[in-house]
Amino acid sequence: MKTIIRLFVAAGIGVLGIAVFIYSGVFNIAADDPHWSITFKLLNTVRDRSVAAHSDAAGQPDLNIETSIRLGAGNYDAMCTGCHLRPGMEESEMSRGLYPKPPQWREFDMLDSSKAFWIVKHGIKMSGMPAGGKIMDDEHIWNIVAFVRKLPELTPAAYEGLVASSSGHKHDREG
Repeated sequence: MKTIIRLFVAAGIGVLGIAVFIYSGVFNIAADDPHWSITFKLLNTVRDRSVAAHSDAAGQPDLNIETSIRLGAGNYDAMCTGCHLRPGMEESEMSRGLYPKPPQWREFDMLDSSKAFWIVKHGIKMSGMPAGGKIMDDEHIWNIVAFVRKLPELTPAAYEGLVASSSGHKHDREG
């Protein structure tokens, strides 16, 4: 019986300690103040495990279709370059102020396609990554994924050529 009482007291003290921590405001949420090392590692682990648990390769189309790559180029150029940049682009005003730093276009080949699709569709809380599924259907999201698969190998001129040959920024759900 004493053990149970001690466990409840310890749990109560723990909850009280967490409440004091939260309400004290000691944890700085400013984007220009990096997370504590343990917080950063914990948040990255939560993000990575969540994406892995929720993404699914089922229904993945062929990502090597030139039309899909071209269509994805127009949407990527319009919606993604402010944060993720493009070949030949230096950091933008917005990308310099983001924390955590979003991956740049050079890093996109490190993430498998089903995970990239899930991230573009659902976004990532408290990171600045919006949920594209709120404005695009799956086909348009897969087009962006097809394009970002090619992006690390593109020169600035090749990038501009793909964007120019795209139909621009089009992704409405109706057509």
